[in-house]
Amino acid sequence: MTGGLIVAGLGLAAVGFGARYVLRNQALIKKGIEAIPVTGGAFNSYYRGGFDQKMSRGEAAKILGITPSAKPAKVKEAHKRVMIVNHPDRGGSPYLAAKINEAKDLMESSKS
Repeated sequence: MTGGLIVAGLGLAAVGFGARYVLRNQALIKKGIEAIPVTGGAFNSYYRGGFDQKMSRGEAAKILGITPSAKPAKVKEAHKRVMIVNHPDRGGSPYLAAKINEAKDLMESSKS
């Protein structure tokens, strides 16, 4: 019984100290909240949009994460890296795997 009272007292003290901190540092907390990006700033570097009807060299390069002028060895390495993560046998999407293979084929055929 006394253990429960002690825990309740400590809980009330923690809430009191927390409220006191918030009241004393309202300006600092407000500044911190305003500094948080609202529009998903962490994901701005990702390509927004779907696939084109006919895949272009630029789209293929974005899918593989390489430059459009990448060498065949770099294309092969990038394809392997992306397929390891997205392979259908490992829980990946068959549609994405097909797009990744299409991107590799386009990048290889354009270079030779």
